[in-house]
Amino acid sequence: MLTFPLLIGDIGGTTSRFALLSGQGAPPSRLSVMATARHATPSDAIRAALAALRGEAPRAAFLGVAGRVDGPVVRLTNAPWVVNAAQIGMDLGLSAVSLVNDYVPVAALLPSLDRESTGALVHVGPALRLVQGNRIALGPGTGLGAAACIPVQERFWLQPTEAGHMAFGACDSEELATWPRIERAGARIAVETVLSGPGLVRLYRAVARREGREPLHLLTPAEVIAAASSERDEIASEALGLFFSLLGRFAGDMALAFNASGGVYLASGILPRIVGLLDKSRFRQAFERKDPFESAMARIPTFVVTQPEPAMAGLALIAGAPDRFVFQTYGWSAAGAS
Repeated sequence: MLTFPLLIGDIGGTTSRFALLSGQGAPPSRLSVMATARHATPSDAIRAALAALRGEAPRAAFLGVAGRVDGPVVRLTNAPWVVNAAQIGMDLGLSAVSLVNDYVPVAALLPSLDRESTGALVHVGPALRLVQGNRIALGPGTGLGAAACIPVQERFWLQPTEAGHMAFGACDSEELATWPRIERAGARIAVETVLSGPGLVRLYRAVARREGREPLHLLTPAEVIAAASSERDEIASEALGLFFSLLGRFAGDMALAFNASGGVYLASGILPRIVGLLDKSRFRQAFERKDPFESAMARIPTFVVTQPEPAMAGLALIAGAPDRFVFQTYGWSAAGAS
């Protein structure tokens, strides 16, 4: 149950954000943005965020979590935290704690994003006419998240996925030459092995090995992007180009899987800063290359979401109008525990 004042949080593998909603429809009041690794547990992080609070303490919490949410206890996929709804509720004296996958609120935000809205969306590829239909939100970050927003009469069904963990293979000669040289994060190459911040660094090293070159000591996605943007490292430029092409191929696959005539929306911390490079890349070509459906793919718009903190905005939107959305949530309530 979403009881106000309501704590909302976007808990990611690298960064966690918290804000307070004083009432239904109220704008979020930011509490804290922090490195997830800074605190040992979610409860510790929330206590730290609430330390600066002036006013009434939250009565409940609504948290988007970067992991597979199939119960009230969730282990983050790319960080050591375990998000236990009951533990958080009891630690902080809350009446209820609700958990959803972190891309569910991003998907909820999509119908409200107008392409004329200042700072909300940027087209990638042609400026196609927006139509009503299924929409996909996806984005590379610490891992790769994805969820669908599907209109059902006057409401929206929000469907989370674990698409970032689907197996991902090579499709052309460039990829076939690169794939054996990619460092694996596990037993196989999954989508987020390459389509994530760490994945971009893996691609950079793999391209260098493929070309028999000694790479520069670029250890972070930001360093690879900076080297590619300045054109001072040919390997970085090739790796970023391959990253964009693979992102287009995967985004197209998701559009096919969900019949996303309403568009594919790229929402992550990385892409808004390099949308110009993305638009000049092979992204859209790879997105549309889906024989025998190229003409259908050419009609699907693709965007980068440039609105800051889209997951937090989506959590606030759901809390303000929960009856507009249909989605699965897991959690804990003090009433149910008593």
